[in-house]
Amino acid sequence: MAYTTIDDPSAYFQTAIWTGNASSNHAITLDGNSNMQPDLSWHKEPPDTNGWHLVDSSRGTDKLFAITTAAETTWSGHLTSFDSNGFTAGSGDSSTNSSGVSQLNYLWKVNGGTTTNLSGNLSSVAQVNAAAGISIVTYTGSGGNGQSVNHGLGLTPEVIITKARNGVDNWRVYHKSIGNDKVMKLDTADAEASSSNYSAAAVNSTAFFVSTNLIYVGELGADFISYCFAPIQGYSKFGKYIGNGSGTSDGTFDGPMVYTGFKPAWLMVKSASASAGDEWIIWDNARPPRGSTTSSNNYINNKMYHTSAAQSGNVYDAVDFLSNGFKIRTGRAGSNASGRTYIYMAFAENPFVTSTGVPATAR
Repeated sequence: MAYTTIDDPSAYFQTAIWTGNASSNHAITLDGNSNMQPDLSWHKEPPDTNGWHLVDSSRGTDKLFAITTAAETTWSGHLTSFDSNGFTAGSGDSSTNSSGVSQLNYLWKVNGGTTTNLSGNLSSVAQVNAAAGISIVTYTGSGGNGQSVNHGLGLTPEVIITKARNGVDNWRVYHKSIGNDKVMKLDTADAEASSSNYSAAAVNSTAFFVSTNLIYVGELGADFISYCFAPIQGYSKFGKYIGNGSGTSDGTFDGPMVYTGFKPAWLMVKSASASAGDEWIIWDNARPPRGSTTSSNNYINNKMYHTSAAQSGNVYDAVDFLSNGFKIRTGRAGSNASGRTYIYMAFAENPFVTSTGVPATAR
């Protein structure tokens, strides 16, 4: 399948910022350029110390993951439905839809909950949107090595995030930039680790291959879910960069510039080569810069930590969102220590140039 430019990324990814009211029928309408019915939601209450939650339409809105080692839970208090242009929140608790508390959802569209049964060595059920390079895949492990799991994309995923639904273990992250013999953990600040979670066959346009009898990605009888992402021109990009440390002492804050081919709406970065204090960091274009009342410039310092319950650290871990990528504006270890390798995931606000030749501008 050929790569095509997505002219309006808001058809497939949007951020929702809203205020909780503890009501069981709290409908939230998205405000992007396109109407979008979400299928995947990452949620947090930024002001408090509660953690992140993940819900998707393949498992159902009553199936909730915390971004911890915990297994899937059944609870209808978080979301009750994904709607034609938003979602409806449940009655909530101290970590979701709390009355008067700011809420944050990152939302992706897949295929409206419609799934397809696929045949690999391990049968899988996949909800697929090849145009947006995303699929949600469920399967049951066999305990065998090199078992193929079809993902349905027809494109080669460059990021695969896998969790045991009925087991207590970490979220395992395959990222093409560190290779199939390394793994990251979405719920910890750990560096990359050598791993045989994925076999030498790794990942291709049809399947990914799980290779151990451990609970991580293929244990016998364990149920798993994988979120698969392939890059799409003008919409998504997954890669790495090497930190240069600029900003630590010289005051120039001239970190690496990373070309994505679009103006980012959302960016997540993690140091692959060191762990101490190196959280997964998320920036987005929806929340205004901290210490400012305007978001009219390129400077984004509203970071969120994904691996801890904290809202964010200091304001100095910052990036510029540019018309064609992002530039690191710090020398701190979390995103720009000299010589360290950082992996990233990025989704677009606008393509650098649309299919009709319209250029993006910086913020």
